[in-house]
Amino acid sequence: MALRAMARVEDFAKAWSPQPRGPNVIEKIRNTINPPPPLRHKLAMALYKLRVQNNKLEYIIAKMKERDQALFEKVVQAQMEKDTTRAAMYAAEVAELRKMIKSLLTAKYAIERVALRLETVMTMGDVLVGLAPVVGVIKDLRRYLTGLVPEIGIEMAEIGEMLEAVVTEAGEFTTFMSAPTVYNEEARKIMEEAAAVAEQRMKAEFPELPSAFPSPTAGQQENK
Repeated sequence: MALRAMARVEDFAKAWSPQPRGPNVIEKIRNTINPPPPLRHKLAMALYKLRVQNNKLEYIIAKMKERDQALFEKVVQAQMEKDTTRAAMYAAEVAELRKMIKSLLTAKYAIERVALRLETVMTMGDVLVGLAPVVGVIKDLRRYLTGLVPEIGIEMAEIGEMLEAVVTEAGEFTTFMSAPTVYNEEARKIMEEAAAVAEQRMKAEFPELPSAFPSPTAGQQENK
């Protein structure tokens, strides 16, 4: 048993950072056509793709913040002109826009936490323990972003598949197993922490709307 376990550890080490050896002719041909990247390289590619998606989110959020500022100024201007109906209409747009911004900020901070976890995994090499919760977060983000920014949702699905392949490949060389509920719980905590940070940033960076506006349709309903 000890020899078998040692052999598995050696196999995993080779998969994580392959050591040079003399391949046979068949392996040379196969590797020339489709070279198998080591686990570390696959993680690096996933990390790069995550950062690209994070940059896209930052750009979208920045544009939305500009739109929010312009709409907020229209709310203020309409109030100064005593045009409560127009002010309420702009305020409703601001409220909806800020919901979207908060959702995207939540995704952004979750991606940043996933990227940090990937960096740790690449440093420590503890693939199954480190990556399993990350795969859960990626799945949540895929569903979360598909309805907000579909193209990023598609990219997150591809990243998730890459990481699942790494976990599967690593699992071939280790007997480590853990309950999926543990991973799901950690994934849920990561999303909740990201949402809390997004909430704090919204409060810090966005001016509050006036406490109450009449609905743009309220007057129409009263006149009926």
